[in-house]
Amino acid sequence: MSGLIGIFAFDELWSIARFIYYGLMGLQHRGQESAGITTVKDGRFYTRVCKGLVEEAFKEDTLKGLPGHIGCGGVSMDPAVSQPIVIEDRGKSLALTFSGGLLEGDLKDFGLALLRELSKSDPEQAALTVMERFKGGYSFLALTNDGHIVAGRDPMGVKPLCVGGLGFDLAVFASESSALDVVGADLSREVEPGEVMSVEMFSIKRASTGYSRRAYCSFEYVYYARPDSIMNGIHVYEVRRRIGLLLAKENPVEADVVIGVPETAIPFAMAYSQATGIPVEMGFMRTGRSVRTAIKPTQFERLVGVQLKLNPVRAAVKGKRVVLIDDSVVRGTTLRNTVYLLRKRGAKEVHVRIGSPAIVARCPYGTAVPPEDELIGRALKPDEIAQVIGADSFSYLSVDGLTEAIGLPKDSLCLGCFTGEYPI
Repeated sequence: MSGLIGIFAFDELWSIARFIYYGLMGLQHRGQESAGITTVKDGRFYTRVCKGLVEEAFKEDTLKGLPGHIGCGGVSMDPAVSQPIVIEDRGKSLALTFSGGLLEGDLKDFGLALLRELSKSDPEQAALTVMERFKGGYSFLALTNDGHIVAGRDPMGVKPLCVGGLGFDLAVFASESSALDVVGADLSREVEPGEVMSVEMFSIKRASTGYSRRAYCSFEYVYYARPDSIMNGIHVYEVRRRIGLLLAKENPVEADVVIGVPETAIPFAMAYSQATGIPVEMGFMRTGRSVRTAIKPTQFERLVGVQLKLNPVRAAVKGKRVVLIDDSVVRGTTLRNTVYLLRKRGAKEVHVRIGSPAIVARCPYGTAVPPEDELIGRALKPDEIAQVIGADSFSYLSVDGLTEAIGLPKDSLCLGCFTGEYPI
């Protein structure tokens, strides 16, 4: 998974590196392994890409070394992929940021194909040609050294991309609307599935594949997206509240307290409490900065991350029957550790409720899912999982429940990681 942002200032006196920096801060939840920014000035690219978090990669002097009124940036959760990547061919070059996955080829293949098509046709047609050739679920931003930003979203709309502006000064593209909020831009709309947009000085053009099939990623609503984002016209926070309500309807249990695993599951827990009348408590305290443990690349980092992120509050759980709400479960190892910590702090019972269906298959579109033989939901039934993780009970939200919570037709969603059935 990755997050991307691109900004075009319609005044060459602007320096937009700092805006991109803050936009990447608003997308940090989409990737914590690396961060990068590329700007262009006078036909030359200026790039800074580093491992780690955004605030670690960029300091004041670094941002001053990224001049120009056009630029793009990205964060990535894949340690092997740092963005933007700069591609050169036959005296031309472009910088590419990409979120999602290709069924064939890699980012360099995609970028090289786009660069070569740009030498043959206008930016919109070049992008459409490349999107037709490279199947998958993705969104991308390409920055050319002659002063264009080209943005595109795959024909099914699997991965999100939106566009907005800061008055008449800036055009801003980002994976999520929350990044626009951070830089003070207004959301204009979402880039449509199969749509490409190109921006140059005082000109914004668009074109579309006209493909009608939709397959919006359902896991964005469960986990990846920030709750303050709007995705495919739907407020993510409202989806997560509906998930909590439906989770309570499908999987009630007698208990004394509801707690949500920070940060994603908090809206689930609040709504579960509302539906059941069981009080919700702040069950965990976080140590240090917020870290998304599920997207850490190694098991050691995930377990250490849980120890830092989830320290149970004794007063909230001691002697009580606890409903523990989490967004999803992949391998079950971090969840088992969480249940252990709750019992260690005195919880009398722990009933786990998951705000999504069982993950049973890998995702070809960039969602970080481990090999299928590591997926606990594929190997074990809920009562067996309860035994493995040390819980008194364990339940998932159903696929139909998730679809209802999102509020879009089932055939317009990609539910592949929950069903094993993919749109392509």
